[in-house]
Amino acid sequence: MITAAYIHIPFCEDICTYCDFCKYYYNKKFILPYLEALDKEIKKRYHEEVLKSIYVGGGTPSSLSLDELRILLKILSIFKINDTEYTFECNIENITEEKVKLLKEYGVNRLSIGVQTFNEKFLSYLNRKHTKDLVYNKIAMIKKYFDNINIDLIYAIPNETLEDLKEDLDNFLKLDIDHISTYSLIIEEHTILGNKKTMPVDEELDYQMYQLIINKLKDYEHYELSNFGKKRSRHNLVYWNNEEYYGFGLGASGYEGNTRYTNTRSLTEYLNGHYRIYEEQLYLNTTIENYFILGLRKIKGINKRDFKKRYNIDIDKIDIINNLIKQDKLKLDNDNLYINPKYLYVSNDILVEFMGVDYERYIC
Repeated sequence: MITAAYIHIPFCEDICTYCDFCKYYYNKKFILPYLEALDKEIKKRYHEEVLKSIYVGGGTPSSLSLDELRILLKILSIFKINDTEYTFECNIENITEEKVKLLKEYGVNRLSIGVQTFNEKFLSYLNRKHTKDLVYNKIAMIKKYFDNINIDLIYAIPNETLEDLKEDLDNFLKLDIDHISTYSLIIEEHTILGNKKTMPVDEELDYQMYQLIINKLKDYEHYELSNFGKKRSRHNLVYWNNEEYYGFGLGASGYEGNTRYTNTRSLTEYLNGHYRIYEEQLYLNTTIENYFILGLRKIKGINKRDFKKRYNIDIDKIDIINNLIKQDKLKLDNDNLYINPKYLYVSNDILVEFMGVDYERYIC
């Protein structure tokens, strides 16, 4: 059963140097046609489930004008909600009190704000336009209306030191918000940094930065590899629990039934009603593989009773799991299978072990 929806708004006033998401420079002539196409896609594909999570991302959804934002929110009011986490992504420089009030009016109850860093030289490097004072002023304003706020932090920026990161973390903590998402800078192809052949930071420094983050954010629950919260993100947990969700809008991905899909990144195609560019029919082995790869990102991992109920497989009968437990890379405590904390930094090397396994032979 589908429990969540992701909606993509691809427009940005500026393009960040690291961003590989589907994005277009904000151009007013495309906004209304895009919102009309989005409305048509949602009405065609949404089956009136009550959703536990709605997430509006981008791009920069807050780049829309107040009137455009109102049109978007009216379109999204088609979704049935009941105690739903309703998240809206914002950039500091284009979120206003009027927009915040409008979001609140339409039921949005969580904001996710791209801060990334307070360091002026790294803000310029990433092509971010805010200042430290602007962040503090805008967050103070937002707190008058919202008490569930996430901010994003990027670290391992070329030439960044541990002291630079510590200063950033101290500034983030002074904001006193409920959730922090932390991301080591990945140099993706077809981004500005990728086109410049930028080299990532040294792996040992990256590791030290990750450990510094864990230590500095000790008052938050470290509930997923990159996420720390006094309140967990329901939408993120939809992904990590391998649950079904809609993906609406340009470049959005979704998971419905036994199908994973991705929408076109071509604005022309999307405006002409040609939504999906890729579909993959999942077999049971792939579904279980995804369950492990996603679920083991959670610090508490996978509950073996839930796994047995879902797939009729005893998790401790699977050979690769027993081998990883013997190597002390996985732990099985109190019915939970999880990555040994000392191996979290190299979790990808562990997760790749779950690919290509014949899980169906373990079915009871």
